Amino acid sequence: MRHILTIRFGVLKNTADFFSTFNSLRKDDQVVIRTNRGIEFGDVVAWVKEVPDDAPLDNLGEVLRKATPEDKEKYNKIMNEMVPVEFKFCQKKIKEHKLVMKLASVEHLFGTRKIIFYYLANGRIDFRELVKDLAKEYQARIEMKQIGVRDEARLLADYEHCGRELCCRSFLKNLEPVTMKMAKNQKATLDPSKISGRCGRLMCCLRYEDKVYDELKRNLPRKGSIVKTAKGVGEVINYDVLQQEVTIELNNASRIHIPVSEIIDKVREPISEPEKEPPCNHHCEKDCELE
Repeated sequence: MRHILTIRFGVLKNTADFFSTFNSLRKDDQVVIRTNRGIEFGDVVAWVKEVPDDAPLDNLGEVLRKATPEDKEKYNKIMNEMVPVEFKFCQKKIKEHKLVMKLASVEHLFGTRKIIFYYLANGRIDFRELVKDLAKEYQARIEMKQIGVRDEARLLADYEHCGRELCCRSFLKNLEPVTMKMAKNQKATLDPSKISGRCGRLMCCLRYEDKVYDELKRNLPRKGSIVKTAKGVGEVINYDVLQQEVTIELNNASRIHIPVSEIIDKVREPISEPEKEPPCNHHCEKDCELE
């Protein structure tokens, strides 16, 4: 039998499933793995399942071995000695070549002579001379990878406003789009300082309950609907999505708060008007959607 495990690896804290031919690994064990980038160092996040030896693996990476003391020593040397030197040297060369770019991080792969330099820049950068200097200095394959502000936070930040480790660092595999409509749907404040994450973009957690809010809102009458209740006929002026309650102004101008289940019938729907998107606090050109 082969064992499928989820493993976190790389400076961007990527998570992916890998297969192992041995069953001695546990959560938080450090392992040496083979990815499409080469030999890397990772941490076991979870055990997923067992599969037969002849089952298709869908291009999964492989766990080569549990990290030995020698592997851990090599990894610590890379992280504590080699990477800081490579970072400073690259910064120096960026200044020498007068390149308009910001170096964010350096990743020196564990088992291959490959170094990845992560940077931020507005537009394209001609870094051919920089790459030549780096390759000559380290005799290694050099990759320059441009990232956005969300990946920068993933690289450099630790904790969010909630006090927990950033979702993108701890468990998110992909950074999905987040829109202002999601914040409005949950009646979250539109104050940018309260709905923006460490990256300055909308918090990823706004996505988590968006589908639930959509489903719950389908059970509620729209604002402006005329409904019939046991206490009379009135207009829906507000609602509480989570509590599934509506506020109704009756014909005698009094207001009542009742569960949606106590609405007997809908007398009239409001005239449909296109819903306006709240103003974007990120100055996007089109829809406020994180890329």
